[in-house]
Amino acid sequence: MAIVERQRFWRPKACGDTLSPRAVRQLHDLGLDAALTGLARTEGIRLVVEGRTVEVPWPTHPELPAHGHVVRRDRLDSILAANAAAAGATVLEGHDALAPVLERGFVRGAVVQPTDGGPPVEVPARYVLVADGAASRFGRALGTFRTRDWPFATAIRSYWQSPRHAETWIEAELELTDREGTPLPGHGWVAPVGDGTVNVGISLLSPAGETRSVNPAHLLDEHVRRVAERWGLDPSRPTETPASGRVPMGGSVGPKAGPTYLVVGDAAGSANPFTGAGIEYALETGRMAADVLHEALAANDPTVLQRYSAMLDAEYGQYFKVARLTSAPMSRSWGRTARPTRGSRGSRAVPGCCARSRASAFAATPSASGRYASPPTCSGHTDSVPPR
Repeated sequence: MAIVERQRFWRPKACGDTLSPRAVRQLHDLGLDAALTGLARTEGIRLVVEGRTVEVPWPTHPELPAHGHVVRRDRLDSILAANAAAAGATVLEGHDALAPVLERGFVRGAVVQPTDGGPPVEVPARYVLVADGAASRFGRALGTFRTRDWPFATAIRSYWQSPRHAETWIEAELELTDREGTPLPGHGWVAPVGDGTVNVGISLLSPAGETRSVNPAHLLDEHVRRVAERWGLDPSRPTETPASGRVPMGGSVGPKAGPTYLVVGDAAGSANPFTGAGIEYALETGRMAADVLHEALAANDPTVLQRYSAMLDAEYGQYFKVARLTSAPMSRSWGRTARPTRGSRGSRAVPGCCARSRASAFAATPSASGRYASPPTCSGHTDSVPPR
């Protein structure tokens, strides 16, 4: 097996750095418990909404740990790459997968070129796993596309020094506002990294492209200003340049399988539409894809790959559908939001029931398979939303 990675050295990414119990379980199954030792440990999520705060512990579940972790993405990616190499994979750092190798319409590998300017070469493969992130140039070359009226998010984060860097609660503020105090559909977070810093960021939901009129950097500045006092931050002194990106969500990218390839993680639009969480979904979809590929290789039967899409739908389909139905009224409410006057908080962009739905998503209980047992609903909302 060959893993093609564009970066020669693992780099930080626009990520909240949080590992939920679902993600921790996947890493445990990979035999990485020792690598998690010493990482910042979390007990749950502190929700801040409508001026109130509640601490929600991670749910108790027979197949999942009752804790999470916070780890910078460059370190996590290094751990995963080293584990793959130890299992026998060839990790080609500093190589760019330029295009698929096609043979009679089947993907049979990739054209790979060193990023330092060396000549391109073909890397043959019986099967290809597409895991090149939200932009997924390789996936687009195979015909994947995002359903445009399904949700995506714009996220931005940086790090600040904080005396509370070792705290065991991730904070999620569910009322995101711009500089004028206008509420927006999204949330802000503070994740204690345990190394003297905290990861502070925002995720802005946009089912229909409205983020083009909003500057995410300004939203991050406003969020940092709001949390600065209670976290002991100096808003003017981030420890590094903010990183940002757009994240497709809710299974919005497809097709997720071809005759000889599978698509996983952000390349498949697998992030959670309520929370923006992507790490556990990348690990879970990667594991499902690995199981399918193992079966296909063992049986010498490429038709096994077609089971993958059905597995994804069984695992996430209902939850993602509810998320899409909930995000639609959020988007329409944003368009109707009035600018607040002095002394007024203005019209709420996200209906109260939608905010409660998103709050329940952060603390939802997984089922026996690792899914959320009950997708958050928005029964209090009276808008009629057509199914998608």
